[in-house]
Amino acid sequence: MLIDTHCHLDAPEFSADRGAVIARARQAGVRSIVVPAVGVFDFQDARLAAQAVPGGAYALGIHPLFTPGAGEDDLRELERQVQASLDDPRFVAIGEIGLDYFVPELKTEAASRHQEWIYERQLALAQRCGLPVLLHVRRSQDRVLKYLRQFPGVGGIAHAFNGSRQQADMFVRQGCALGFGGAMTFGRAKQIRRLAQELDLDSIVLETDAPDLAPSWRVEPGTPLASVRNEPMEVAGVARSLAELRGLDVQQVVAATGATARRVLPRLDALLNNP
Repeated sequence: MLIDTHCHLDAPEFSADRGAVIARARQAGVRSIVVPAVGVFDFQDARLAAQAVPGGAYALGIHPLFTPGAGEDDLRELERQVQASLDDPRFVAIGEIGLDYFVPELKTEAASRHQEWIYERQLALAQRCGLPVLLHVRRSQDRVLKYLRQFPGVGGIAHAFNGSRQQADMFVRQGCALGFGGAMTFGRAKQIRRLAQELDLDSIVLETDAPDLAPSWRVEPGTPLASVRNEPMEVAGVARSLAELRGLDVQQVVAATGATARRVLPRLDALLNNP
């Protein structure tokens, strides 16, 4: 089953044609899309976007980029909404959560402590509720792992993975799959492509991160990547790219990555077993 495990379908970039975007994804063979929230302000938007997709699912969490404006009230509201969503079969994870040490404003001592505090609190919530997590790991793999290890039983997906082989293996040992998307389709992304070839296939899931991180075929030469809108339909091309890198039939990749997504997101598996 072809699954986009990370797509911000609720983003304003899709406001004008969300229905057409969903239709194109379905036509491309995408059978499930996971929509992660990024803050309290868009919990309902993420939920509604998932409801608009056959096989759509959503996650609730506070993204590290939005931690500067988040505090105790946001964490309380997150817990309230998580508890209220446990009876919703489309609710599958806590996310998008994690740490970001790429953005300069998040690297100061105060901002770093604050985002780590919010991340740790969300891991504790995931553990209490028996939920997996969708992890943001930009320039933060080791520190994300440091906190994750403190919460046994919490696994999920390390989204847009771009770490070392050693870090990849540590995430897998913690019960996480690794998300590969558009970045893997660029020849210059040598480390990502090498990991995509070498890792066990059952450790990999597919994603787009749409509307961000468009694949190579959507980016015209000289066009800034950030200006190109990605779509969930492109997860089909990501599957083909992974198959080419590994010398496999694309259906093998689709089947294996879909099975892995359903394994690390058990509520998604239950949803897709009972459409």
